[in-house]
Amino acid sequence: MYSEPLSAAIAEAEKLIAAAPHIETEADLLEGLQYLAGGVEACVHAAFNGERDHPFLMSGTGPFTKMGLDNPDTLYFGTVVRPGNDYVVRGTRGTTTDVSFQLLGGEYTDDNVPASEAAFDDRELDVAEDGTFTWRFQPTKPAQLVIREVYNDWAARRGTFSISRTDTEGTAPPPLTRQLVEKRYAAAGKQLINRVKTWLAFPQWFYLNLPVNTMVAPRLTPGGLATQFSSAGHYELEPGQALLITLPVPEAPYMGFQLGSLWYISLDYINHQTSLNGTQAQADPDGKIRIVVSDTNPGVTNWVETLGHRRGFLQFRWQRVSRALTEADGPTVELIDVDSVSTALPFYEHNKISEEGWRARIAQRQQQIANRMLG
Repeated sequence: MYSEPLSAAIAEAEKLIAAAPHIETEADLLEGLQYLAGGVEACVHAAFNGERDHPFLMSGTGPFTKMGLDNPDTLYFGTVVRPGNDYVVRGTRGTTTDVSFQLLGGEYTDDNVPASEAAFDDRELDVAEDGTFTWRFQPTKPAQLVIREVYNDWAARRGTFSISRTDTEGTAPPPLTRQLVEKRYAAAGKQLINRVKTWLAFPQWFYLNLPVNTMVAPRLTPGGLATQFSSAGHYELEPGQALLITLPVPEAPYMGFQLGSLWYISLDYINHQTSLNGTQAQADPDGKIRIVVSDTNPGVTNWVETLGHRRGFLQFRWQRVSRALTEADGPTVELIDVDSVSTALPFYEHNKISEEGWRARIAQRQQQIANRMLG
């Protein structure tokens, strides 16, 4: 059967998921199986719809195909490009805060972070008054083109992006062959195993070696992103505990905070507030943003929900920065009891939110994601 390599890979990936060392509960396992299904979908989509000589931008991660601690504020597009060929990326700049371009020299694996051949944002492009732009390039080695469109406001208008190879533009790929279909099933299976292994190993390098319930000072994001700083950490909370995270209102045009599960993926950011960006986060009168991370609802606007995850990842990102960020720009983290939130927050009355107000915030998230993903 043509699909046997993929079927075998799915079975192997399921064993890897079931044996993950962080699994403590049935909910952890079920989340892993849901994560696996999204990985199968993404790998099959890429293997069967990606054409070697007729590149097309596809989304490898999204709200239903998560990987790599996907950022709720970002749309990701990518394709494989090969040396010796001339490519042209065309687009129209939307009103989102940032658009960045990266040529990764290979794929992430469970023992490698690929180097960037190029990494820049749209400020280096000649964007016309109507928002259109063109970028031409010729890679010097096999690479993965990744385009990230980043929202500091989910109500912003998304842009458009396309890629073509100049020597094949206007032509069509050849008809399917048995050999090609077999190759694609095998490729999908190989990608799936690599995907699962990579993102189970990745947090060991950058997160789990840090003291629990702390976050590092802002640093350039590993992997070569040109203007992104990040602060990472991991949390471990007992029932009734919370983290109070405090940071200055950022100068950078984009700031985002999110939680991640130990599968190294975002939590449900559509139906729950598991992330906050510079538009969504409430700022206090003293120029600080104070975020409460907990499972129990503390009744404040900047509550970030753990959704029953006793352990997980903490991540800040700042983008389109105009200077290097320092420890003073980053977060401080304090472990508190949820019951003491009212006294721990110096502007608690300013921070409180009603049940109706909270439901309105969630409804707004749902609508804005629907507009962004489907519009």
